[in-house]
Amino acid sequence: MQKLAVQIVVALAILLCSYAAASTIRLQLIHADAGRGFTRRELLHRMARRSKARAVRLLSGAASAPVTPGRLFDTVPVAEYLAQFSIGTPPQPVQVEVDTGSDLTWTQCVPCIACFDQALPYFDPNPSSSFGMFSCRSSACQSLPISSCGTENWWGNQTCVYTYSYGDKSVTTGLLFLDTFTFAGAGDRAVAVPDLAFGCGFFNSGKFISNETGIAGFGRGTLSLPSQLKVDNFSYCFTNITGSAPSTVLLGLPANLHSSARGEIQTTPFIQNPADFPTFYYLSLKAITVGSCRLPVPESAFAFNKNGTGGTIIDSGTAFTMLPPNIYRHLHDTFVSQVKLPVANDDPLCFAVAPGEKPPYVPKLALHFEGATLDLPWENYVASPSITVGSTMLPIPESSLPVVNATETTLCFTSPAGTKPDVPKLILHFDGARMDLPRDNYMFELEDLRY
Repeated sequence: MQKLAVQIVVALAILLCSYAAASTIRLQLIHADAGRGFTRRELLHRMARRSKARAVRLLSGAASAPVTPGRLFDTVPVAEYLAQFSIGTPPQPVQVEVDTGSDLTWTQCVPCIACFDQALPYFDPNPSSSFGMFSCRSSACQSLPISSCGTENWWGNQTCVYTYSYGDKSVTTGLLFLDTFTFAGAGDRAVAVPDLAFGCGFFNSGKFISNETGIAGFGRGTLSLPSQLKVDNFSYCFTNITGSAPSTVLLGLPANLHSSARGEIQTTPFIQNPADFPTFYYLSLKAITVGSCRLPVPESAFAFNKNGTGGTIIDSGTAFTMLPPNIYRHLHDTFVSQVKLPVANDDPLCFAVAPGEKPPYVPKLALHFEGATLDLPWENYVASPSITVGSTMLPIPESSLPVVNATETTLCFTSPAGTKPDVPKLILHFDGARMDLPRDNYMFELEDLRY
């Protein structure tokens, strides 16, 4: 089992579906799987796979031991939510992954020499009257992790050539440009912001999907979109994954933020990584409670080490909370001790429920941060997929987890991809006759439903 989560990654869901003031910039988010006809079960499995692939990206680039992507992640795009806005004058639409784990905003551009497929046209800077270029000696160029000066034969003399890579080996190479970005404002009013820096990617590769054109960096660095817009804060509200309504990102909070709030408003501060990794948003997670039992895990298990490893990242693109194996094991064992049902499957944790039986008792799950306690809604950590009749699943993965379901009505086995398992014959004996059943009559193969 891979020790994937050297750090903890928590899915960020700051609740705000409110009214934007005139100065607030609004982005509309669509889920990566919106309108693709997946069932809720399939959506959950795809979200879990993306979360694990994204954890590889984040943790490989953070202050931690190197994480090598396994076979499970080789073809899994990591985008969860995509934002729509426009670049240039006249505006050209882009659709980018919102990523709080990186800083550079970039999109694929003409001429796209080596690019992934996308549904929208590539951005073309040539017809834009507001387009500009950065010198390789500019502060913006110097703030990039990898940059160089272009030459006259291809990149243009003294232009800012960048290469920006991610932990999952996705990479973009191009020129650092500036142009006007057009966002939605309050109501139907568009907001145009001039001279924002972005990458025009000409060589791009990695785990991307056809309905995205690049990435919007929402990290804490100087080139991130929130930093360039000089907003002190941003927030977003994720709508139901099975619905069609878009989610909203607000850059800059409206004055009436708490006017329609129900219940207590809690806040917890961001903390600084001691090794000075400026991009990620770290939180001070103190403890986890299941039911009335606080997990026997010391606070130090969630804290930074002196070299900057450890800690808890709150992340826009990680739909599932990821826990290190030692903490997950305590969570697993505590749920098993409190849920009075037989365990149908252990990896991920599933409980057997007789068909027609009323919903089982499920203990509360709470995350304790500095100054705030997040009591998770039941549906955020327990799934009862309709296809999995007779089981209730706890979808909080730790590492590479094959999804297999063994209930009172169905027995499932896992086998490595591309292999045919040895299946014994099944024979029914009748009075004076026997029936050798064809393999297809009692054994069928499911699509890959692993996390």
